[in-house]
Amino acid sequence: MSLTYWQMLKKKWNAIENSKISRFLLYICLAVAMIATMLSNVIPNQLDVQLYTFAEEDIQSPIEIVNEKETKEKKVKAAEAIEDEYRVNDNKALNQIITVEDMFATIEELQAEEEKHSQTETETNLETTESDDPTTENIEKTPSKTIDEKIVFVRKSIPDFIDNEISDQTIQTLIEATESERSFSMEVAMSAIKNVMSQHIKVSQIEEKKKEVEPLITSSSLPADLKIALIDLSSSAITSNYIFDAEATKKLQEEAANNVEPVYIREGQIIVKKGQFINKDVLYQLELVGLLDDDFSPYPYLGLGSLVLLMTAFLIYFLRELNGEEDRENTDLIIYVLLFSLTLVLMKITSLLGGYYPGIMFIVPVALGTMMIKMLINEQTAIISSIVFAICGSLLFNESTTSPFNFTFGTYILVSSLAGVVFLGKRNVKGKILKTGISVALVNAIIVFAILALSNGQYNLWNVSSQVAFAMLSGFLAAVLTLGLLPFFEAGFGILTSMKLIELSNPNHPLLRKLLMETPGTYHHSVVVANLSEAGCEAVGANGLLARVGSYYHDLGKTKRPHFFIENQMNMENPHDKISPQLSKTIIIAHPYDGAEMLKEYHLPKEIIEIAEQHHGTTLLKYFYHRALQQSDKNIEESDFRYPGPKAQTRESAIVGIADAVEAAVRSMSKPTPVKIESLVRKIIAERLKDGQFNECSITLMELETVAKTICETLQGMFHQRIEYPEEIQKKKVSQA
Repeated sequence: MSLTYWQMLKKKWNAIENSKISRFLLYICLAVAMIATMLSNVIPNQLDVQLYTFAEEDIQSPIEIVNEKETKEKKVKAAEAIEDEYRVNDNKALNQIITVEDMFATIEELQAEEEKHSQTETETNLETTESDDPTTENIEKTPSKTIDEKIVFVRKSIPDFIDNEISDQTIQTLIEATESERSFSMEVAMSAIKNVMSQHIKVSQIEEKKKEVEPLITSSSLPADLKIALIDLSSSAITSNYIFDAEATKKLQEEAANNVEPVYIREGQIIVKKGQFINKDVLYQLELVGLLDDDFSPYPYLGLGSLVLLMTAFLIYFLRELNGEEDRENTDLIIYVLLFSLTLVLMKITSLLGGYYPGIMFIVPVALGTMMIKMLINEQTAIISSIVFAICGSLLFNESTTSPFNFTFGTYILVSSLAGVVFLGKRNVKGKILKTGISVALVNAIIVFAILALSNGQYNLWNVSSQVAFAMLSGFLAAVLTLGLLPFFEAGFGILTSMKLIELSNPNHPLLRKLLMETPGTYHHSVVVANLSEAGCEAVGANGLLARVGSYYHDLGKTKRPHFFIENQMNMENPHDKISPQLSKTIIIAHPYDGAEMLKEYHLPKEIIEIAEQHHGTTLLKYFYHRALQQSDKNIEESDFRYPGPKAQTRESAIVGIADAVEAAVRSMSKPTPVKIESLVRKIIAERLKDGQFNECSITLMELETVAKTICETLQGMFHQRIEYPEEIQKKKVSQA
């Protein structure tokens, strides 16, 4: 009753384990393993730094960002360094000359009025003298302008900038000068003004340029007082003609500011060194790069989630066809999730040790994961996993870098992982694992030395040698851990690995020794069948090693009654001649199942047991069936002389069955030739195909054709014609005589 209960419980568990929901949950476990191990490596670091204190350690910038404050200051300095832009006002000199000319014209006008007034007054006096009329004495006389009035009148006609600079004496001197002196004076003044203002005169140069007027006027032939007056007048007319261009200057300043390269705080840049005083500028930079930001930022978590989602989808794409047997569909995926998680945990633990000793992180035995994945699952999955391990390792070992990814260490993990896959080869025996560990150690040492050399750092001999030693130790640890963990996975999941198959093929195995000692003919038969079946399986992409080992054990049941099988009947009478066909049938048919029971007793893998049970399928014992028909008058059912099966469930079982039948048939041929062998092989395959022996396995007609050709080629190599040497020919003639 309890046995039935446990069987039901196991059946229910198997149903849950191999359901689609379980497969989905296993994919979720992959994502959870990545997030759990990498989460702490993406959480932003928060510093407890106070203003006007001393830094307790070197602080590096985790990102690259523009320092807006320094960039702005640099732009202001660049704009201030631009000199003022000026433009020449070509009309300025002309305007000044016209102003002086107008002043002289005003004086001339004033003098003309004065002369006219004097003339009128003279005429009036003459008329008064000649006339005796007393009334003429009462005519009002218009008084002439005083010099002060004249000066005021002249000042009103000239602009303020000249009026404010020339003295009353200058105007008075010009007024009192004769008309010819004034005319010449005007030409001298205009010439001096034009000469000086033909230059570019800035505002700051006005006073300097005014002094250049004096020698030009002094050299003229004018009276001294008039020269002084002209010097005063001309110098007052000198002004700036090289005018400040505000718009052009502003444009140049803007261009200079725009051409300023932004000031960056580079990723990895040391913002403050240990013991350095933290001032406002340092604090601003720390705040700018986010090291003082206490606000929650979702971006690192979103980034990690996106990366994990992408890698999980990548793995699902390559793992979607990773199916086990019918009742163990998700077994391979469970194994993969365990190995994947184990590798990530080892990397996480090693990353936590990284701060205690330089280079100790190279000791991570990442090749363990890829080696075991290759042996327990397949090579393609191991290679894909190497890429994912490299990406995860880049994040897990980012403590020594300011970037989220340590691509240098990611390269080390990728090379080390792939080395474990490549050097393991096709045959995964224990000796090969140890050799692979040595090869991985050497590759790790080379890649670490290359990394240190390319970084061009200041390393001493001890530093380099210790890091290389850690890398080499990684390879040895990977091999040792693989050898230690492999038996647990094999036993826990019932996995048949290439290493296990190689061990089972050892002739010293108790069952093979039993087969050799008790049934030497069957042993030889099994060895030939192993060669044929392995060649056939390798040709169609099946597991050739499984077929070979299965062939070694497929006829183990014959050891119970060895002399009832023809290959073991050496110089003895055939016991079947003395018993009934029905009894012979019972003895012959029992051998696959007797062998299966023996294999189960020795706990051999299920795949080997199935080959032993299935290699005859439900084929007919033709010889004993026809013999029974001859000896009996009754109608005998053909099913009574058939093996109970099951039929071949795998390609390996089907090919072992073909090789078994072919070897027995060819061995019975007297003079095998290539044509006879090929005809026999094709006949056996055709009969089994017609009999439906391949209906329950996935072997195709094309694969059967390939198997036929391969077996024929192998048999021709075994039964090739040998050259007869002279001694043998002579012996043959003697024996014939």
